[in-house]
Amino acid sequence: MEILQAIVLGIIQGVGEFLPISSSGHLIILPEIFGWSDQGLAFDVALHFGTLLAIMIYFYDDWKKIIFKSYFLNQIGRIFIDRKRELFEIKKLKKDTLIIIGVATIPGVLAGLFLEDYAEGVFRNPLLVGTTLFAGALLLFFADKRGEKKLGEKDILLKIAFIIGLFQMLAIVPGVSRSGITITAALLLGLSRTAAARFSFLLATPIVLGATIKELPTFLAAGFDINLIVGVLAAFGSGYLAIKYMLKYLEKQSYNIFVVYRILLAFAIFLIFSN
Repeated sequence: MEILQAIVLGIIQGVGEFLPISSSGHLIILPEIFGWSDQGLAFDVALHFGTLLAIMIYFYDDWKKIIFKSYFLNQIGRIFIDRKRELFEIKKLKKDTLIIIGVATIPGVLAGLFLEDYAEGVFRNPLLVGTTLFAGALLLFFADKRGEKKLGEKDILLKIAFIIGLFQMLAIVPGVSRSGITITAALLLGLSRTAAARFSFLLATPIVLGATIKELPTFLAAGFDINLIVGVLAAFGSGYLAIKYMLKYLEKQSYNIFVVYRILLAFAIFLIFSN
């Protein structure tokens, strides 16, 4: 692998992880177009580590509050000690952000465990990527137009979180886009554009962290080289900037630019790979 390839793939992973355009879809299509050899699992894990750093640093204050102010973590001891208060305490858990994110993460984890072989084999098809990019664009457009956009992050309860988590299961298919499908679900459920994006980004943290830990032995066994380091830095830098500027963009703009991009890319893929 050349350094240029490492930089390009790192940027694609960083931007595609957070913009609703599918990082996995791009990472399948670009090597096919440019004739690059497969970058290997260790390099993919390294890129995910770069985007994980971007989320954790950008949302450091948020995660600090979510973890240390978690009602669940602070009260779990009392639940087991005081049986009379147990039902009362459990009802309050639905307002706990840590629990809400955890519940929304479960379906995605199950999809990853049971469909991993398909994701690494059957699903890695350029025409499938084109189809899912196009279908996802239509869904995002519909959700952005029809969603009420009245709810904020504080309005997300367990039911809403779980439904968004069910949608996240579809992200196992390249081209769907994890951020794209979770944002689409959030918009359909009435969240504002910025709240939908912020929750999608926070929801990415446990998923990306889990994927990184799962493949950590492969990553460490491969060793470090300049391409790996450059790829991580590119993924981190582009991911951080993608989060920052997308949230600013959504304060005044719709998701239409991403819809158009997905449709154009889908048609380009059909033209290139249909023969």
